[in-house]
Amino acid sequence: MRLLKAMRLLAAAASLCLCAPAFAATAPAPQAAQNVVTEATVRAAISDYLMQKAAPLAAQVTVKKIGFNGDLKLPAGRVSFEVVAPERWEGYGNASVALVVRVDDQVKRNQTVQVEVEALADMVVAARTLERGEVLLASDLSVAKRDLSLARGGYLKEPDEAAGLRVKATMRANTPVRKDNLEKVPVVKSGQMVTILAENDVVKVTASGRAKGAGAPGDVITVQNLSSQKEIAARVVDAATVKVDF
Repeated sequence: MRLLKAMRLLAAAASLCLCAPAFAATAPAPQAAQNVVTEATVRAAISDYLMQKAAPLAAQVTVKKIGFNGDLKLPAGRVSFEVVAPERWEGYGNASVALVVRVDDQVKRNQTVQVEVEALADMVVAARTLERGEVLLASDLSVAKRDLSLARGGYLKEPDEAAGLRVKATMRANTPVRKDNLEKVPVVKSGQMVTILAENDVVKVTASGRAKGAGAPGDVITVQNLSSQKEIAARVVDAATVKVDF
């Protein structure tokens, strides 16, 4: 009787072992080592490049904007940065630069970053509103620091460089006086009579002519020799004389 009970208990125990669910402990997979490069580090690398790019400008340079945010999570290894600017960008104003991030010389990130660089330089500005057609006097001009991006057509450093030139388009007060908005004042008018001078170390010849175009001293214009009726190129000397080189 006791033997029978023992056998029943063993059978019940075996049944419990067979029905109990199995438990398997799985160890977490090891994570690959990472480099976390802070936003500040990336921005500093871009800023350093921008300052080097602007160094030849001889201006007061300030990096106003770097459009990069967030840290970089990169694989383990040696991290390096390369910043590439558009070929024709002079180092000031707004631009889109490429940020290339490498780990052990392999490119891991390549993205566009918007930047803005202010470059202040001393330049000639209008002391008052200058109207189209005005011939400038030194008193019409002053010198002030302005951003180079406002003087895309080239700027002047001294008022004397602009004095005597004519304004091609109206300029507001305190704006940079750009080279491309000035022109020399013609002293010879189209259709007027001029003396054509041709000379070298041995010979000097003059002839009467008629200007076929207007020109300032130093300009080359077309004139007609009234004796031969031929048209030739001549350089304006003054309001009454043009010179032919030979």
